[in-house]
Formats: sequence, C-alpha cells, structure tokens
Amino acid sequence: MRLNNILTISFIFFVILSLTFLQSCGEEEVAISPRPRGYPKVVYPEKAYQGFEEGYCDFSFEYPKYATIQKDNDFFGERPDNECWFNINIPQFNATIHCTYSPLNKKSNFEKLKADAFELAHKHNIKAKYIEEIPISTPNGAKGFAFDLEGEVASPFQFFLSDEEKHFMRGSLYFNTEVAPDSLAPIFTFVKQDIQYLIGSLKWK
Repeated sequence: MRLNNILTISFIFFVILSLTFLQSCGEEEVAISPRPRGYPKVVYPEKAYQGFEEGYCDFSFEYPKYATIQKDNDFFGERPDNECWFNINIPQFNATIHCTYSPLNKKSNFEKLKADAFELAHKHNIKAKYIEEIPISTPNGAKGFAFDLEGEVASPFQFFLSDEEKHFMRGSLYFNTEVAPDSLAPIFTFVKQDIQYLIGSLKWK
C-alpha cells in the first residue's frame, strides 16, 4: 500500500514537472519568434506649391512647398555642363529629383538629347518589370516624354521637356532608401503627382 502511494506520488510529480517544462519551452518559443516587419506611418503634407524662377535657368516652374532647391555645382568631381543643373530635395520622403538643362545647338541638338534621354531610361531594363513611355505636351509649349518604371529600379520616374528649338530639360526621381517598391508605392504616387504638376507649370523664358 505504501509502495502504491509512493508510485502514485511519483507519477503525479512527473506529470507536473513535464507540464512545467513544456510550458517553459512554449514561452521561450514565443519569445524568440520573429515579429512581422512593419513600416512607420507616413504623414502626407498638404499639397501646396511655390514658384521657381532663378536667373541661372531659362525657364520657370512650380514645385512643392515641402521641397528645397539645391544648385548642383559638382557633377562626379567636375563642373556641370550648364549652370542650370539643380536638385529638388524632398526630405520628408528622402527623395530627390535631379534636374539638368541643355541649350539646343549644333553640338547638342534635340534628336541627340532625346535619344540620350531614352537610353538613360532604358538602362534600367535589367531590373525594371515594365517601362511606360508617356508623351507630354503642355499648353505652355513644353513637349517630351515621361518614363514610368515598375520594379526594383534606382529611378522609378524620369522625364524630359523641350521646345525642340532652344531648350531641353531633363529630370529623374530617386529615393535614397532600401524600402521595397511595394511599401514605397503610396509615397511614389504622391511624389509623382508633384512632378506632374511641375511639368504642367513649366514655362520657357
């Protein structure tokens, strides 16, 4: 009788010990399991624009009030080809629109610069899933193309504008981040609207 009691007590103790061990293992497993990756909530500013009209450029346009203009005085260690090279920085989205300008002449004629713009856009073909070429024609006399690139590309949106006689301006959007394109899509859409507004507001001097 005493032996049976001892065996019963031993069995109960073994069961309790086993349950305690299993519970502790389960708690440890929960503690080390990875959490789903999250991204910070983006607060979008109200759309508002301001004018750009500087003496070093032969055109004017409107750009977001939450952006800043930085004149580009250095191009890979050398002076830019033209004084009218600048960046539109949007710090809130860690984005930059690189803008260059070339006056049309015999050396830099419209067809050559147009071909260069198409070539630069299609250099992203290796990573781009799709490139949409969008013709541009504004009431202010600006013509050209926009390139909307889908996929893990360095520059998801590029464009060029010209009057095909005197002026040629090119822009390319870059995000200084490693966030996946799917997560960046809403921000890209927001910034692309600003670029489209810029294009529509551009006027040659």
